[in-house]
This record gives sequence, structure tokens and C-alpha cells, in this order.
Amino acid sequence: MSTIHIAQRALLAGLALALAIPATAAAPAKPVKPAATIIPLPLKQIIPAGQRLCTGKTASGLGTMALRPGAAGHPGADDAVQVNYIGYLAATGEVFDQGAAAAFPVGGVIPGFGEGLQTMGKGGVTRLCIPAALAYGAKQTGPIPANSDLVFQVELLDYVADEEAAAPAPAPAPATGG
Repeated sequence: MSTIHIAQRALLAGLALALAIPATAAAPAKPVKPAATIIPLPLKQIIPAGQRLCTGKTASGLGTMALRPGAAGHPGADDAVQVNYIGYLAATGEVFDQGAAAAFPVGGVIPGFGEGLQTMGKGGVTRLCIPAALAYGAKQTGPIPANSDLVFQVELLDYVADEEAAAPAPAPAPATGG
């Protein structure tokens, strides 16, 4: 008998044996019991360590990292912006604030955030690593402990130059009678 025939017979014998042994049923899953635990509010999302770091730094100490470049042109200190943002603590990654399509004046936010907005183009997404000195400093504010370095991911949706925001709206057209 050739080695090929021996190998074929061994294979067939193995298959016959496998088919003859009934398959063992999978163990039934343990039922999940309802938990009587209250979920604390607000939910606390933690941002991973790598997303709490910036690659560049301005003269003031503001850290920046462009995640998606924006169009040419940047808002000024007196302009109004519309942004999507997530704010979290640099030390722990705990999210303390977020907003979608939030509108506010560039000069009406903490210094590091305002400085960062002025570096962004419309449609851009930037990570801002804001040292405590450019944020709230030694003052605790809501869920933000005193002397906390902050990180924001900011998407600049739009901005309106100060002169556009201050311009009076055009008068409505007179109604035509018919």
C-alpha cells in the first residue's frame, strides 16, 4: 500500500470518527440580572492620553495641533464664531463641557481658547492644549479644578467679522399692493 493510500485512509478514519462523536452543545449563557445601580449624571467620558497632547506651541504657551486644516482667513479678537467643541481636563481626560454649533464672541472666552480660535480657518479642526495660566488659573470653575490645564478639540464652523456683526440689517422691502 502506498503512503498516499495510507494517508487517505487515515483521513477518512478521522472524518468517520469525528462524525460519529456527537458535538457537545455550547454551554448556555448565564442570564443577566437587572442592576439596581443608579447611573450618576452627568456621564463622564474619558479622552485617551494621546488625544490630550499637542505638537506645537505659541509664544504664550498655548499648545496647538491642527487635525484638519481650514480655509484661508481667521477670525479676529472682536469677531463672533460658531463652533463645535469638546473640553476636557489634560490630567485625566475627563470631559467637562461640549457644544454643537455654539456661537459666541472670540473675546468672550478664556484667553487660550480665544487665542486658538484666531489661528483657525473656517472648516478647520484644531486641538488646543491650554495651560492653567491661559484658562481659569487658581480659580475653580464648575467641574474644573483650580490650576487645571485644559484641552479642547474645536471645529470652526463659521465666523462673522466684527464690522459685519455690527452692520445694521437692511430695511425690509416695501410691500407692493395688488
